[in-house]
Amino acid sequence: MSGLPGASTCPGPGEASDLKSPLGAKFREPLTEARFQQLFGDAEQEAELLAEPRWSRLRRLWRRRARACSGPGAWRLLRARLPPLRWLPHYRWRPWLLGDAVAGVTVGIVHVPQGMAFALLTSVPPVFGLYTSFFPVLIYTLLGTGRHLSTGTFAVLSLMTGSAVERLVPEPLEGNLSGIEREQLDAQRVGAAAAMAFGSGALMLGMFALQLGVLATFLSEPVVKALTSGAALHVLVSQLPSLLGLPLPRQIGCFALFKTLAAVLTALPRSSPAELTVSALSLALLVPVKELNVRFRDRLPTPIPGEIVMVLLASVLCFTSSLDTRYNVQIVGLLPGGLAELPRILADSLPMALVTFAVSASLASIYADKYSYTIDSNQELFAHGVSNLISSLFSCFPNSATLATTSLLVDAGGNTQLAGLFSCMVVLSVLLWLGPFFYYLPKAVLACINISSMRQMFFQMRELPQLWRISRVDFAVWMVTWVAVVTLSVDLGLAVGVVFSMMTVVCRTQRVQCLALGLAEGTELYRPLRESHKLLQVPGLCILSYPTPLYFGTRGRFRRILEWHLGLGEGGKVRDLVKGEYGFFGGGRQEAPKTDGPPDAVAEPVRVVVLDCSGVTFADAAGAREVVQLASRCRDAGIHLLLAQCNASVLGTLTQAGLLDRVTPEQLFVSVQDAAAYALERLVRRQ
Repeated sequence: MSGLPGASTCPGPGEASDLKSPLGAKFREPLTEARFQQLFGDAEQEAELLAEPRWSRLRRLWRRRARACSGPGAWRLLRARLPPLRWLPHYRWRPWLLGDAVAGVTVGIVHVPQGMAFALLTSVPPVFGLYTSFFPVLIYTLLGTGRHLSTGTFAVLSLMTGSAVERLVPEPLEGNLSGIEREQLDAQRVGAAAAMAFGSGALMLGMFALQLGVLATFLSEPVVKALTSGAALHVLVSQLPSLLGLPLPRQIGCFALFKTLAAVLTALPRSSPAELTVSALSLALLVPVKELNVRFRDRLPTPIPGEIVMVLLASVLCFTSSLDTRYNVQIVGLLPGGLAELPRILADSLPMALVTFAVSASLASIYADKYSYTIDSNQELFAHGVSNLISSLFSCFPNSATLATTSLLVDAGGNTQLAGLFSCMVVLSVLLWLGPFFYYLPKAVLACINISSMRQMFFQMRELPQLWRISRVDFAVWMVTWVAVVTLSVDLGLAVGVVFSMMTVVCRTQRVQCLALGLAEGTELYRPLRESHKLLQVPGLCILSYPTPLYFGTRGRFRRILEWHLGLGEGGKVRDLVKGEYGFFGGGRQEAPKTDGPPDAVAEPVRVVVLDCSGVTFADAAGAREVVQLASRCRDAGIHLLLAQCNASVLGTLTQAGLLDRVTPEQLFVSVQDAAAYALERLVRRQ
C-alpha cells in the first residue's frame, strides 16, 4: 500500500520484486515470542510465579525485607547512608591529603565573603551566611556521595529565599527603625529563612522516603542553565541599591526586576558618592582578579582570594576613615542571633527543594562522569534534606551545591569530601575569633562580591549559538525559561520552564514519523524506504515502524497513520483527513504526500502487515485498546497482522487488554526479520 513520501511499501503488479531472494538468505526458522521463550526463556518459573498465591508472594517479600534487618543487612544500610564508611578505608592519604587540604582552605576563604554577601540576598544579617557556609558543608561531608561537590550558600536559592522572606516579614512602611526594632525585624527574618530551610529539607526527606530521585530529570539542562542565568540578572539588579547607597525597599513578586530598576532610576540623584566610590574601587579589584583566575587557572597553584582581600581592605579603610559616621556608609554592624519557626512556607519551600536537588544532582553527575565514579541520586536527596533540616536549627537559610566553589575546589586539587572539613575549619575560625573584625565592612563591598560572583552564570549565554545548532527545541526551552525568570520571578520562571520543557516532549511524540521499511537486497536488514530507492519492496507486504510510546495522547495519530497505510476506514475520506487536517507528519495542514508507487486505485492491496514495536517504549490502556481494535479491523479486512519486537512491558499490557483474543501467539515475533521472513513465506504459499 502507500508509504512515506517518495516511497511505497506495497507496489503495483508492474513493479520489480523478488520474493525468493530474501528466503534464499534465511538460515533458521522464524522465531515467535512463544517459541523463543520455550528455547531461551524461563517459562516454567514464570508459570509458577503466576500460579503462586498472592499471600505467598507477600510472605516471600516480607522475608526478604526481614533479612535486611539482620546484622549484615544493617551494616549494608549503614554504609549506604554514611558514604565515608565506604571511601575512607580506601583513602590514599599521601597523594590526596595535600590536595584536599589546599582545596578546602581555598574554598573556605571564598566561603567567608561569599556567605556574608549572599546573606544580603536572603535579607538576613551577614553572619548567618557564615553559619550556612559551615553547618551544611559539615553535614554533606558525612552524607554526600559527590566527591568534588562544594555546598553552602547559592545565589539563586538566596534570591528565592529573600523574596519569600520580604513577603512574609515585610519592613514597616514608615521606615527609620530604631536599633531594637531593627534587631527584632532581623530576628523574624532569620526565623522565616530558617523555616524555609527546614521545610525544603523535610520535603527532600519525603522525596527520599518515596525514592523520588528520578525527579531531577524533569529539570533539564536548558531549564537549569536558563534559571541560573536569569537569576543572575535578578541578583545584579537587586544589588544596585546597596551599590549606590540607596535605602530602597526590596521589590518582590512578578516584574520585580523592572520595579527595582524604575525605583533606582527615580532615586538616582540621592545616591551616596562615598558608597559609589567604595563600589567602584571594589569592582575595579574584584573583576580583574576574577579574570586572572580564569585565564591563568593552569599556572596558578591556587586561585587568588580576591574577595577576602577586598573584605579585609574595606574593613580597615572604613574603620580608619570612619566612613560610617562621616559619610553615612552602610556597614555590617553587630551580629544578631535567632531561632526558627515554621510559618506559611511550604509553597515557597517546594521550588527551593527542587532547585537544590536539581542543581546539586546535575553538578555531582558532571564531575562523577569526569572522574569516573558514580553517585546515588536518592542518597543525594537524603544528604541535602538532612543538611537543610538540621542546619535550620542553627538559623541557617536554604543551601545547596554551588557552581563557583565547586569549580574552585576542583581547580585547587580537591579529591574527596574530606576537603569540606578543611573548609569548615576556615569558616569556624572566622566565627570564633575573627567575627568582630567585620563590624566595619561596608555593605557595598558585599554587593560587589555578589555581582562579581555572577560572572560564570552570565557567561552561560555564550552557549546559545551552539545550542541553536544542536537542538532548536532546547534553545526554545532555554529562551522561554530565561524570559519567564526575568520578567516574572525565579520560582514562577522555574515552573514555566518545567511545564514548557515537558510540553515539548509531549509535542514531539505527536509529530512522530511512522516509517515504512524495505529490505536491503542480499541482507536481512530492513531500513526506512525514504533512505534509499534500492530497497526491496514486496507486493502485498507492508512493514511499518512506529517509534514512539503508545498512550492516550498518541492513539488517535496511531490510528490515522495505520488507516492511511493499510487502506482502512472510509476510503478517501480518511486520506483527506490525514493530508489536510493533520499533515502526514503531524506538522499542520499541508499537501498530500507523494509516493513512487502507482495510484491507490491500481496498487495491490495489503495482505500482510508487520508492525515493528521496538520503538514503543510503553503503552497505556488506551493505546493497548487501540492495538486490539486494529487487530480486529485487520482480521475483518483480510489482512494478516504481525507484531514484532514488543518489549515485555508493552506485551504484558497488550495481553491484559485482550490482544490474544484477536491474534494467535504465532503472530508475535521476536524481530522484524523473523516476522518479515514468515510473511514472505505466507505470501509465497498464497501465490
